[in-house]
Amino acid sequence: MAVTPPERGSTEVARQILPTSGTMIGVCTTLVGLVKILEGQFGGSHVDEWGAIIAVAFLASAIFSYLAIRVSLQSVVSGRTLERCADVLFLFGLFALVVLVALFAFETI
Repeated sequence: MAVTPPERGSTEVARQILPTSGTMIGVCTTLVGLVKILEGQFGGSHVDEWGAIIAVAFLASAIFSYLAIRVSLQSVVSGRTLERCADVLFLFGLFALVVLVALFAFETI
């Protein structure tokens, strides 16, 4: 079975980022909730604040991917630009979440 390249103006990446960003927002929300529960036992930390900021990055990624899907029907260039923004924000969010969790695990923050 031959794999065909994406059509011009394709939004395959944006179509994958949109639901995954929503899932990652849920992961960040769970992280914030668990940290809030544990603050009473272990003292305060900034993990919940950074988790909320990372959730906003995933939200922005979801918004850009949604707009890329909607706009790609009218303009190829702006759809690709929006999709690129969604991709960059999504990767930033993933990287930031991994760094946050690693720092939290090693009790650095």
